[in-house]
Amino acid sequence: MAEKPILMPKMGESIAEATVIRWLKNVGEKVEKDEPLVEIATDKVDSEIPSTEAGILVKQLYKDGDVVKVGEPVAYIDADASAGASAPVSTPTSVVAETIVSPVAIAQTIENEISQIAQNHATQVLNSDGGRFYSPLVLNIARAEGISMAVLETIPGSGKDGRVTKSDILNFVNNPIAPVQNIPAPAATITPVAPSVVEAPKVESKPAISMNAGDEIIEMDRVRKLIADHMVMSKRVSPHVTSFVEADVTNLVNWRNRVKDSFKKREGENITFTPIFIQAIAKAIKDFPMINVSIDGDKIIKKKNVNVGMAVAQANGNLIVPVIKNADTMNLLGITRTVNDLAARARINKLTPDEIQGGTYTVTNVGSFGNVMGTPVINQPQVAIMAVGAIRKKPAVIETEYGDVIAIRHMMYLSHSYDHRVVDGGLGGMFVRKVADYLEQWDMNTEI
Repeated sequence: MAEKPILMPKMGESIAEATVIRWLKNVGEKVEKDEPLVEIATDKVDSEIPSTEAGILVKQLYKDGDVVKVGEPVAYIDADASAGASAPVSTPTSVVAETIVSPVAIAQTIENEISQIAQNHATQVLNSDGGRFYSPLVLNIARAEGISMAVLETIPGSGKDGRVTKSDILNFVNNPIAPVQNIPAPAATITPVAPSVVEAPKVESKPAISMNAGDEIIEMDRVRKLIADHMVMSKRVSPHVTSFVEADVTNLVNWRNRVKDSFKKREGENITFTPIFIQAIAKAIKDFPMINVSIDGDKIIKKKNVNVGMAVAQANGNLIVPVIKNADTMNLLGITRTVNDLAARARINKLTPDEIQGGTYTVTNVGSFGNVMGTPVINQPQVAIMAVGAIRKKPAVIETEYGDVIAIRHMMYLSHSYDHRVVDGGLGGMFVRKVADYLEQWDMNTEI
């Protein structure tokens, strides 16, 4: 029998691992080459791993919910079995026989595994060197939440070999109860620790919810849970401040009205305001590069690349943020094509994991829903985000050489939320003002 491994594929420079959602093939089933074998998830993007071999699936190395590193085997295929697919296959029979276990044996196995986890956990707590592998995502969350390595090592992991997954550390953040307290350890080998060292943060009480007749309970899907955890974490980590600017974008609106039909005829797609907003933001970031940073403990990481994420609402109500990489190096036509492509595929959940990674600044267009302004939540680990409101006709005072006049102008609000740990009001306010300046000073002769 020639068992060949099916590896977790590389899905982008910044993707180091993925989570198994569900198996599409069972052990013993025949699998064709390039046929989807298992569904996986990276952050908010779901995708499938196709089989690189034709044959019989003989081993599934991970269960639903397990985290797998890129390049590791996830399953084994018996390639020789495909030649005799019409004949009875012995492997599935043996596998089925192996999996038929009495309830007593299952209970004993679970008890043994729990005992082993507790023993391993106690060993990790006593071992000051630390022996577990932590993914970059888990380490980033730990740093953002102020979780020391000593505390991180006390968090029980639900991943393979006791690894701490993203869900484990977020559960600890939301319910910060010191796990060491539940694990007995030999008194003679443990040095008493001062209460101030192990004292867990206070757990916020949740409001009581009353249920009435006719109320409906809707279970959050996986992506909504991720969004919820990410937003709560962002508000906990970053002290949010928001600055507002009103911009006169009359020239910009008139220019777009003039070129949109010819652009649609020539390119076969629309030109919206979003690429223009992204271009203005990229220019302003070059003027104020300290907006394009992240925080790592007491260190500021100044980003070289200007990667602007744009929030896109999906049909199911969830939100996803594809990223325009190196937006500062692209012209308006290039940004427009990229925005249209990413937005279209985002709405039908066809983005690749790498296309939602690496953002350094985010913009959300609340104006597309008719809102005039918003106070967006920072997309961690970034330090700022901008909401652009609806463009509306309003009377405004215009200064002319003959005096002030009142005219009908196209006006909009820009809302800039930023992390006050590193972005003060001066920088945050000047940045959003600079973006407004670029929009207000739009050249009517701009070519695209």
